[in-house]
Amino acid sequence: MSAQPEPAEVIVDLVTDPADAGLVAALAASTFPLACPPHSHPDDIAGFIRAHLSPENFAGYIAAADSDVLLARTADDTPVGYALVHHREPADPDVAALITDRPSSEVSKVYVLPDHHAKGRTDSPSRLLMGAAIARADNRSAASVWLGVNQENVRAQRFYAKMGFSRAGVKTFDLNGTIEHDYVLVRHLSR
Repeated sequence: MSAQPEPAEVIVDLVTDPADAGLVAALAASTFPLACPPHSHPDDIAGFIRAHLSPENFAGYIAAADSDVLLARTADDTPVGYALVHHREPADPDVAALITDRPSSEVSKVYVLPDHHAKGRTDSPSRLLMGAAIARADNRSAASVWLGVNQENVRAQRFYAKMGFSRAGVKTFDLNGTIEHDYVLVRHLSR
C-alpha cells in the first residue's frame, strides 16, 4: 500500500490588483459549473459566466469598497480557488426579510478546483477560503454572514453546516433565465 502525497500548503490572500481579474475569472469559469444542478443547460451556465463572472466583473469587485475577492493558491503560486464576499445589505427583498442580524455580509462565491477538495481536512482550500471570508465579514463588523446554495447541492450544504451555517429560508436564483431554488444559509457572528 503506497502512501498518498501530502497536500500542498495553501495560502489565501485578498486580491487588490484589478490586473488579477482575468486569473480569478478563469477560476470562476472552470469552477462555477461544478455547483450547478445536473439538469442545468450548458448554455445557461455559459451565459451566467459571461454576464457575471467575466474579467470585467471581477475587476469591478476587486476595486469595489464593499466587496472582497480572495484567492487561494498553493505555495508554488498555483491558483486553486477563490471567494467573493459582499459587505452590503441584501438586494433581494426575500433575503433581506430572512437576514435579521445586521449589518450582514454575503459570501457570494466560494469555489475550489475539484482536484483540490480535501475532505475532512481543516486546512483544505475550501475551509481556508470560507474562514477568510468570515474573517473579512467580522473585520467589517458584520453581525451575520449569509449565502445561497442550490437545494440540490447536498455536498455544499454539508460543508456549510460544518462551517457553522444554518438554513434561514429560501430564495430564487436566476441562472441565465432559468430559475433555480436556493436555500439561504446564515451564520451569526459574535459581537
